[in-house]
Amino acid sequence: MDRRYFLKAGGIGLASFGFMAAAPEFLHQFARAADGPAAFGKKKILVTIFQRGAVDGLNMIVPHGDSEYYDLRRTIAIPKPGKTDGAIDLDGHFGLHPTMSSLAPFWKSKQLAVVHSAGSPDNTRSHFDAQDYMESGTPGIKATRDGWLNRALQETAGKADSPFRAVSMTQSLPRALYGRAPSVAMTNLADFTVKAGIYSQEMKGGFEGIYQQNAKDSLGETGKETFEAVNFLKQADPGQYSAENGAVYPNTQFGRSMRQIAQLIKAGVGLEVAFTDTGNDIRWDTHTGQGGSRGQLANFLRTFSQAIAAFATDLGKRMDEVLVLTMSEFGRTARENGSRGTDHGHGNAMLVLGNTVKGGKVYGDWKGLRNDQLNEGRDLAVTTDFRDVFAEAASRHLGAKDLDKLFPKYTARAANFRG
Repeated sequence: MDRRYFLKAGGIGLASFGFMAAAPEFLHQFARAADGPAAFGKKKILVTIFQRGAVDGLNMIVPHGDSEYYDLRRTIAIPKPGKTDGAIDLDGHFGLHPTMSSLAPFWKSKQLAVVHSAGSPDNTRSHFDAQDYMESGTPGIKATRDGWLNRALQETAGKADSPFRAVSMTQSLPRALYGRAPSVAMTNLADFTVKAGIYSQEMKGGFEGIYQQNAKDSLGETGKETFEAVNFLKQADPGQYSAENGAVYPNTQFGRSMRQIAQLIKAGVGLEVAFTDTGNDIRWDTHTGQGGSRGQLANFLRTFSQAIAAFATDLGKRMDEVLVLTMSEFGRTARENGSRGTDHGHGNAMLVLGNTVKGGKVYGDWKGLRNDQLNEGRDLAVTTDFRDVFAEAASRHLGAKDLDKLFPKYTARAANFRG
């Protein structure tokens, strides 16, 4: 590795943390251990965002070209583009919810894509089961011990992997990161607490497990460097962080999480996978009073999209190496209910954002919203298995090779990849 390149990246990272100090020794060990500039600071990074609670994908990505949509949603449908509070047209058939205007520039620049009618082949309408299936990557199977993201990390492990290779900005480690590959969870950088992502005899939890996992490489010879890294992060003051390119993050739990993920990326600590959910101040389970162009869902979609837009704006050219992927456990019913809300459904929409995305396109096979086209006569049908979307991200972005290990008992083929 070009040490001068590394030190330059390290300087940028220190500045992004809001104070000037000597980099922890573990960063210098990465510089000595890495095989080239791509081994540290230039690795691909996957940022996964879970919209827990089941977002209404039909009002997030509006099928305004389907007349059935307006018949099914008399009070909560989003008006057609060009009308007051109308959808932001994407391709003549689909549109963004009007409060998601912050993402429209990324669609126009072809950095943003949508996968519609995506979801699980399992028909459960239980939040807990559906989230478990999505995060384990094994729909219908509750016995899977590890998560799909952790299996992807196992597939792409290297000798100079960072202790901060996989970070979840959540109170506890998400199901997707359970497994043998080291991963940590933290609620914020200033108050850094660690949750182990290891469920095996070799890994007993926390950083002790990370040391054992890396005992044979230059990072695992001692735990001292990792503790230095922890102390380094604890000293960081996220409040002093200055976003670039005029980016403004919303002051929500999700906005703060996205800002701190950007901070970690700029710090050059070897991050490869980041996970976050949308937090407690965004509630997608809109059974009552959902609203249409205005109301509770509209407000949630506004701050959700603003946080993602701020993240991409803040990172700028760094988005060449970053892929953002959103997901939700299932969609919501095509027909609004008697409480002017929607109930648990099936198919949904996923967003994909990055400079390498073939954006400006809605991917997926849209069957329609007629009664005979709906799943069980009530829900948007699933025509793209979420595992195909995950597999494309894991293989083409992170470099995972063995997709059979990533998704047991399922064959993810490149022919099924959308972008």
